Amino acid sequence: MEQSFSIDGSQMRWLREMAAAHKLEDEHKALRVLLTYAMLDGDEEAIFRQIRCRNCG
Repeated sequence: MEQSFSIDGSQMRWLREMAAAHKLEDEHKALRVLLTYAMLDGDEEAIFRQIRCRNCG
């Protein structure tokens, strides 16, 4: 499924850096890895309880 959404430039740079550092095909794969981890092994409370907005305010 193809989907489009917006992220901050620093977030995209970080995804690209992580993709390169871990020899992934691209930033899209890095994001899929993160999502899969969050869905299968992540602690939902730990992920979403604390607000970590770098651009809010």
